[in-house]
Amino acid sequence: MFYAKDVSPQADSYTMDEPTSKYCIMVLRHTAGDEVLLTDGRGGRYTAVITDDNRKKCVLKITLYTLIPPVVSPVRIAISFTKNTSRIEWFLEKATEIGVQTVFPLVSQRTEKEKFRADRFENILVSAMLQSQQYYLPELAAPVSFDKLIQQPGAEQLFIAHCLPEEKAHLWQAMQAGKDSLMLIGPEGDFTPEEIKAALGQGFRPVSLGNTRLRTETAGVVACTMMNAVNVI
Repeated sequence: MFYAKDVSPQADSYTMDEPTSKYCIMVLRHTAGDEVLLTDGRGGRYTAVITDDNRKKCVLKITLYTLIPPVVSPVRIAISFTKNTSRIEWFLEKATEIGVQTVFPLVSQRTEKEKFRADRFENILVSAMLQSQQYYLPELAAPVSFDKLIQQPGAEQLFIAHCLPEEKAHLWQAMQAGKDSLMLIGPEGDFTPEEIKAALGQGFRPVSLGNTRLRTETAGVVACTMMNAVNVI
């Protein structure tokens, strides 16, 4: 499957850009007459046939368009990006494969401030979407402050995972299937007590992800896995 960001449901043909054309023709060895799949990352599934196997401008004839229904209960993760970029890139890849719908880079008091590499992060999301044969590209929101996000969470179920010693339900028990949900994952060093109190005051429910203390990116993957699993059980 190939990503065609600018293809439209009304199109009857499509020309791949040069990098995609080279990959399709020179790496995968496709030739004229071969059938391939495209997605626009917005739920569109396009069946197409190669009519010109030019390695710089591969031309396709679109034979069928299908709109794949969106997920009924979106999973959203707001996570503090780590200073080690490779670790957050790993999270983005795995969360996409698992089925996250939205990722909010969360700027809390203890978040390490690093340059937000939007283009590179989007490439990781695209690659993971294609690898896992999905038709919706997760939304990678602009970095948002903790205070702003908890004021306008935009989800039915609100959770915060933190390490302070207080009574917390396990996420398995706290989450209800069939509702869109948002999970807050803190930075290394956790959220501050003041941030936790503020989130609870806005309706966020404290939850546990297990008996061990997890790294930020691991907590994000565990949360995403559990939240998706609850929705399909």
